[in-house]
Amino acid sequence: MTNGIDSKTAYERWMAQEGVPVTEGYGFDVKEIPLGAWPRRGGRGAFVQLRGMEGATGMEVVEIPPGKALEPEKHLYEKVVYVVEGMGSTEVWREGEGKRFFEWGPGSLFAPPLNCWHRLVNGGRERALLAAVTNAPMIIDMFHNIDFVFNCDYRFKDRYDAQEDYFAVGRKRYVVDRGNYWDTNFIADVATASIDAHEWKAAGGGFTGFEIAGNSLVGHLVEWPVGRYHKGHYHGSGAVLMILKSEGYTIMWPNELGIHPYQDGHGDKVVRVDWKPGTVFGPPSGWFHQHFNLGSEKARQLALRYGSKRHKMGFYVAAQKRDGGVFISVKEGGTLIEYEDEDPRIGEIFAADLKKKGIPLDMPPSRSR
Repeated sequence: MTNGIDSKTAYERWMAQEGVPVTEGYGFDVKEIPLGAWPRRGGRGAFVQLRGMEGATGMEVVEIPPGKALEPEKHLYEKVVYVVEGMGSTEVWREGEGKRFFEWGPGSLFAPPLNCWHRLVNGGRERALLAAVTNAPMIIDMFHNIDFVFNCDYRFKDRYDAQEDYFAVGRKRYVVDRGNYWDTNFIADVATASIDAHEWKAAGGGFTGFEIAGNSLVGHLVEWPVGRYHKGHYHGSGAVLMILKSEGYTIMWPNELGIHPYQDGHGDKVVRVDWKPGTVFGPPSGWFHQHFNLGSEKARQLALRYGSKRHKMGFYVAAQKRDGGVFISVKEGGTLIEYEDEDPRIGEIFAADLKKKGIPLDMPPSRSR
């Protein structure tokens, strides 16, 4: 602290007050993140600060012992929860209203409605491990008043009005511009959920974005074949990516270095994150990144991020240069590198890594869409 001014943000101060470990870096295996006692939550947990969050999103990991439950909580920030391990249920309610219950298991995804009480219960005989991405940094930094964030009485009835089918799996799917989208407040298992065919970001790939709980913080599911990789692209800060299937790696580099980082002598500035199921990572704002499948099955990835089609955030749209810019070539004003425009060294490294594993390269001859 200098001249009475704290160098830390309100969110950083709050994390410290919560008293659990904070893990920082480009990427980690969520199952291996060190946990500590979390008295306020009633379990064990940790915060995760990925390099690409940049104050736009936060992440918490929490463990619930067998047959136990976390303490109820409500708050003014959005939260999307992914079940890493275990089985259980969630109770949701507001004062003076009846409770709604739904069950979850490994791979389930849900979002407690904004500022509603919710309680997570482990109904199994093994631990339950859940990872949640939030926009708590933006909300806590904005109001810098923890009592207000956790004890405000306002009811967001435009988001949730105790509907009986609120937590049913959504059926509405539709197309917006170049993307496929799904309205749902619950996904039973993101590892097996249906994904729409989508060639814009990967040859033979699939993409389905989802709108959830009326949030600005939403997400998408992507997959792509064995022996192939995604096109490079960049977007705004805050995206948290989690690998669901296969193994491989992701490379990332600042877009200021151009679309040919190796060819232009910047190979030492390219960051590589190797991944497997359970790995979480986040590309910094404005960094090109590409995902490479080195496994023997289709790669599948969950992304939790801004970019809602219904509730747009200006900073996120601006980072893509235009809405949907991640699907549009840099030559056309977007942020996507088409295969034919990429650094040749990128494909060479991938082919060599595949050869070591005995997996054939399966990219289109021209590496074009």
